[in-house]
Formats: sequence, C-alpha cells, structure tokens
Amino acid sequence: MTVALVALGAAIGAPLRYLVERAVRARVRSSLPWGTLLVNVAGSLVLGLLVGLLAPPQWQALLGVGLCGALTTYSAFGFDTVVLTESRERLLALLYVVASLVAGLAAALVGLAGGAAIAG
Repeated sequence: MTVALVALGAAIGAPLRYLVERAVRARVRSSLPWGTLLVNVAGSLVLGLLVGLLAPPQWQALLGVGLCGALTTYSAFGFDTVVLTESRERLLALLYVVASLVAGLAAALVGLAGGAAIAG
C-alpha cells in the first residue's frame, strides 16, 4: 500500500513540477531558474508542514515522499548552478545557491511551525 501511495504522489508531483517550471519560464525572462527555485521552496514548505502536523505514515508517503519527492528537484538545482557557472554568471550562480538554501530552510521552518500550531 505504501508503494502505491508514493507512486500516486509522484504521479502528481512530477507533472506539477513540469507545468510550474514551464509557466514560470513563459512569464519570467531571466537566467535565474525561478521555476526550480519555486518548486523546491514549495516542497520544503509542504514537508515542514507534514512534520509539524505529525502526519500519519500514509500521508507522509503520499505527500512527503511521493508528491514532494517528485515535485522538488536537487538534480535540476545542481544542473542549473553548473550551467550558470559555466556561462560565466558566477555571481548569479552564487545568489541562486544561497537563495535556494535560505528560502528552502525558511519555508521548512515556517511549515514546521505552522503544522505544530495546527496540531496544537
């Protein structure tokens, strides 16, 4: 059952990531990969919320491992950083790394606090 929940979550998360990245790319003309940054920060928020809520294992499998695992993308983050660096946009690459880490951690903490407040 757990594997099916993970697969279901991933079946939602992967296309959602693709659609978000395409929508952001169509609206924002920038060297900075805003779509990847957005999905990674959103995934961090959701994971923090799940932990704060003390979500049951089924929800953790569906939303945490499946949805967020497929929605967020460390490989694209790494690839984007290398592309920015190789295209001589080193300052932008550094900004992207710092923004991703700070915003991701902040989102996780906000989610954690929000989940804990809801759970009481």
